Amino acid sequence: MLDETQIPWVSVEPGSTMVGSDKRSILFGGIGPRHEVKIEYPFRISARPLDFEEVARIERNSVMEIASDSEWQLAYSRGLLSGVDGSSESLADSTQDYWGKACDGRPFVNDANSPTLIRRWRSGKAQTLTVYPTGSTREPIADGVRMVVREQSGWKENPPFIPNRRNRKEVVIEEILICLIVGILPSFVWAFFNASPDYIREGWLNLVLGGAFFSIFTMLFWRPRQPNWRIESDRMIPSRKKKRRNI
Repeated sequence: MLDETQIPWVSVEPGSTMVGSDKRSILFGGIGPRHEVKIEYPFRISARPLDFEEVARIERNSVMEIASDSEWQLAYSRGLLSGVDGSSESLADSTQDYWGKACDGRPFVNDANSPTLIRRWRSGKAQTLTVYPTGSTREPIADGVRMVVREQSGWKENPPFIPNRRNRKEVVIEEILICLIVGILPSFVWAFFNASPDYIREGWLNLVLGGAFFSIFTMLFWRPRQPNWRIESDRMIPSRKKKRRNI
């Protein structure tokens, strides 16, 4: 059996950190929304990831648990974690995005069908990815996990929550404006200087559709950065200000 004394630990003091991405493009976007997490309890996290054979040897009544995404990020933001390039670590969280998440350090499990969050090391930095289990083979989706020992008796009853869903009305308005400014208006400006008045009068629908298509195409590479969610008076408030350092 494997107990706490056989695992090297690093101590993490309470504090806050930013988790997630504010980028919304298809190719360069990440898991969002970007948000602040405030962990008010000290904890220990394993200095190295444990492989799954080691995890299977942990005593049943052990207080050790798999690290949450928030706990992992707080330790990582303080330079306490490192890994081998190409290696991956599974987290306790299971979700496609962070909407509806409690921001006090606990794992966020959306539903049983959601993918697991993992961290993959590349060039000394850790990327957050989502991975679905591979069928019924139950093969590990990562190389290992970090374990934590929390110095607390339970979670808050009323933690700060990110809303369950994004404001769809704002997204629709934003996309309409992008379509007009990036796609449709430039199409008519080009036609004004390079085409005949008859072409604009008779082919205006083609100009509109072409501009709309171009606007949709730009979604692959660019979209405005989304607001960050920050904790203010135990509530999550959207903000576009950047938080430069972790506390």
